[in-house]
Amino acid sequence: MASGPFAVLGVTNPVLAAPMGGGPSTPALVIAAAAAGSLGFLAGGYKTPELLADEISAVRSQSVPFGVNLFGPNPVPVDRDEFHRYARLIQPEAERYDLDLAGLSPVEDDDHWQAKIDLLLSASVPVAGFTFAIPEAAVIDALHRAGTTILQTVTSVEEARTAADRGVDMLAVQGFEAGGHWGTLTPGRPSRPVALLDLVGQVGGAVGLPLLAAGGVAVASDVTALLRAGASSVLVGTALLRTEESGASPPYKTALAAPGDRKTIVTRAFTGRPARAVPNLFTDRYHAVAPSGYPALHHLTVPLRRAAAAAGDADRINLWAGTGYRQARPDGAATVLTRLAGTV
Repeated sequence: MASGPFAVLGVTNPVLAAPMGGGPSTPALVIAAAAAGSLGFLAGGYKTPELLADEISAVRSQSVPFGVNLFGPNPVPVDRDEFHRYARLIQPEAERYDLDLAGLSPVEDDDHWQAKIDLLLSASVPVAGFTFAIPEAAVIDALHRAGTTILQTVTSVEEARTAADRGVDMLAVQGFEAGGHWGTLTPGRPSRPVALLDLVGQVGGAVGLPLLAAGGVAVASDVTALLRAGASSVLVGTALLRTEESGASPPYKTALAAPGDRKTIVTRAFTGRPARAVPNLFTDRYHAVAPSGYPALHHLTVPLRRAAAAAGDADRINLWAGTGYRQARPDGAATVLTRLAGTV
């Protein structure tokens, strides 16, 4: 089976394990992907450089192909009055866990950007992916000199052209069906959402780079259609959330399998940046009143989300999920990736 742009790494399965920030992507998941002839990405977002270094070492010790994805600095500054208003609004949820969110101040950081770039350079990772922002040309050049292939997430033809001009090697084309954060490069004025199949065709007609399609991929026929549309590979995340190797919390996994047919929504309620999730009590109460403000709102709600996850409370955690989340199964990751490739 064709492996697209990763043939040099020994990848034979065109269905790849996408990075999922916040815990679901684990070294075990990346290693399991390799067992299916695939390639998995460690999610560097929200991790300390030290923890990410440990995860890179764990994967590298197994001599498998892998990538690392980082969130590029592209902040959405929060209005301080709006931040404090929102903190007061959600304080009743925090009080269940003896937390004081109303007393917090906005945290605007870059997620240890330079330290993580230094880590990628020193570790000479095979593939480096970037979401939210395109690295500067000097960073891209340095990574290339270290032997790293660069993958950039884009959500429009305009973004694809910008990334290609900057010198990236391939594009992760993210459709609006994708779970978690929308990777737009212009969060203050995001482009019109486009269905993944259409977006792959549009980007492929405009930019001559290998394309990895991402967003709502749930069954083997989705993969087949995207490869026929011009994608070299397909990235899946939500399909792997319930797998044995996923680091998603137990209440998260349980909520994805709950009876019913809840449609996903795109919300700023948890992080101040648009992200697709399964609705729950928190989004029901705060979706309509949440301000823009990333990463400040992310940091504001992290203590509540961690406490809720530890308590098994699925109503106060972010249930990131793509539109095809009902197809996620509690199998091994290698089984899921092989099934989606249509070889079982």
